[in-house]
Amino acid sequence: MQDFPPRIATFFTGTDDAPTSDPDTRSPAAFLRWMLRQQTRVIVLSSLACLLWLMPMTFGPYIFGRAVDEGILQGSTPDLLMWSGVMLAVVLVGGTFGVVFHTLIVRSWLISLYGTTQMVTRKIAQMGHVLPRRSPTGEVLSVSSSDSDEFGALTEILARTAAQLVSYLTVAAIVLSMSWQLGVLVLVAAPVLLGAALPLLRPLHRRQQVERSRNSELTSMATDIVAGLRILRGIGGEDTFGRNYALQSQRARLAGVSSGVWQAAVEGIGVLFAGIFMVSLVWLGTRQVNSGELSVGELVSFLGYGLFMVGPIRTSFELAQKTTRALVSARKAIAIFEQRPPWREPSDPQPLDGSAEIHDELSGFTARPGQLTVVVSAVPEKSAALADRLGRYLPPDTDPVGEEDGDGLKGRAARRARADRERRRARIAARDEEVATRQWGVRLGGVDLSAARLDDVRRQVLVSDTGSGLFAGTLQDAIDPHGRLTREEAEAALRVANAEDVYDALPEGWQGQLDERGRGLSGGQRQRVVLARALAADAPILVLVEPTSAVDAHTEARIAERVTTLRHGRTTVVCTVSPLWLHHADRVVLLEDGQVVADGEHATLLAHDPVYRGVVVRSLDDVDEVLLR
Repeated sequence: MQDFPPRIATFFTGTDDAPTSDPDTRSPAAFLRWMLRQQTRVIVLSSLACLLWLMPMTFGPYIFGRAVDEGILQGSTPDLLMWSGVMLAVVLVGGTFGVVFHTLIVRSWLISLYGTTQMVTRKIAQMGHVLPRRSPTGEVLSVSSSDSDEFGALTEILARTAAQLVSYLTVAAIVLSMSWQLGVLVLVAAPVLLGAALPLLRPLHRRQQVERSRNSELTSMATDIVAGLRILRGIGGEDTFGRNYALQSQRARLAGVSSGVWQAAVEGIGVLFAGIFMVSLVWLGTRQVNSGELSVGELVSFLGYGLFMVGPIRTSFELAQKTTRALVSARKAIAIFEQRPPWREPSDPQPLDGSAEIHDELSGFTARPGQLTVVVSAVPEKSAALADRLGRYLPPDTDPVGEEDGDGLKGRAARRARADRERRRARIAARDEEVATRQWGVRLGGVDLSAARLDDVRRQVLVSDTGSGLFAGTLQDAIDPHGRLTREEAEAALRVANAEDVYDALPEGWQGQLDERGRGLSGGQRQRVVLARALAADAPILVLVEPTSAVDAHTEARIAERVTTLRHGRTTVVCTVSPLWLHHADRVVLLEDGQVVADGEHATLLAHDPVYRGVVVRSLDDVDEVLLR
């Protein structure tokens, strides 16, 4: 976060960027201190620019008072012109550095905002498929958007507060030299007013936490609804989910109103005490003018400084509020940033040979080199779990733990909710520790996957399942995200996946734009584009989980035949019960309760294994008709 655009190399992922220190996640305050240290230079320059911007307000009342006493009351035109010239110079300096200050503030704000967004992106890249199973999607999105804005607001108010503190002390010195009673009043005003507001900051902090949690939950709900909109329409669930969203929206609104009430109370106290301060200053100053202790010009200066002091007083309240909001946001951010991947890179990594056989010890499954192996299971989750193990992916056996769990609860109920949240996090941490310290249980050419670098595993074994998604971008980016393919290679992958209709449907062909998650495509089109991307990667070992579940039988038959031809001589594993894939398999493996119970050719198993036959046979008349054509 040293400049804009910010250069972020936290959560090092093996890119060319040199790693920097990761954020301090010991506490929200420690995290904020770490963030501010990254921008020390910009904040200091902003404070200096702000100090010069405040020069007209810091010295203006004093200059004006001297002009009244020496120029107007004494009738001295030269003195009046001199003080007027001094005032003009001070105003010009203030105006110039006001522009500089605003520029630096916007710069620091953007550095915080985009720097946080980049850190979230880095953390997502580092955690991969694990992050959605650790933290709710809404939490991640909120940290990247609204919370990053709170961090930017904190840098702005800190720079302004530092400058106004110096200006405040300068004004205090000036007024003390003129009247110690009024000087003391000016000095103690800000601390007294801030102390009066402190009792309100704790309930304000608590209500802002609830507001932030409910907004995060609302964001997660909206994300889930948008992602599953087509399915919701298919089952008529739009009204139900719409009502749930409306209910959560009202809960978020009520939390915002409650937070706003306390924030208004803090600001109201600031206005009240600022008014009392001004009345006291005018009353005491007028008495001293009547007694001859002050001149008229000095009284004018005091009144000007009284108006000026309203600024630092309100800034101190603003600092308290923005610090409170930033601490709430920092608490959410460290819940994301403190997470660590559940695997550790080996100290002596072993090389992997993608042309060797791959064996899963838990199920007894073995994929032989160069063969198309189809895995059949009556319970699809079992074959999907096997695919996860082959690719060294954690199973989806944990639910995300969000900070919103138990929000709004008080007393014993709140303590129980917190304890339950901590127990769930402890279970996840224990499971992660077990994953990090034990062998994975899948061997490629005799080498356990935990003994190799994760990047090497990903290069050798590619898993494409039903959860694989599409990012917004061009069709070319979707098929070839790394830009490694020639036009002919990309077209070949698209043809094998039978996805030419997607190309034809886009007005700009390869440069045609796809929406996030491929929302503009049908389910079958999206699935075929994902398959084309997996085939285009040309991985030594390719694992496909239900790659054609959303297409018709004719299309599925073409895809199965083309994939078999394309992947000839390379290891391919397909998890499906479709006879159209089984027809092309070199070898079929049957899983029961996650264990291999049968192994052989499709025709042999179909004829002699009743369990296999019961799992596979479905609409045989339709399948036979397709195969005969």
